[in-house]
Amino acid sequence: MARNKPLAKKLRLARASRMARSVPTWVVAKTLGKVRRSNRWRHWRRHRRIKP
Repeated sequence: MARNKPLAKKLRLARASRMARSVPTWVVAKTLGKVRRSNRWRHWRRHRRIKP
């Protein structure tokens, strides 16, 4: 990917990286371990599901 990105693409990538965070520890504790990971979890190299 180019080093110089359009602002809209940069904002989309930033939002996707925020959504790809892991679930907070207190959520895992509150749900007794039933919720361990976010269903939006994504790795930048393996999964490309960001809208263009």
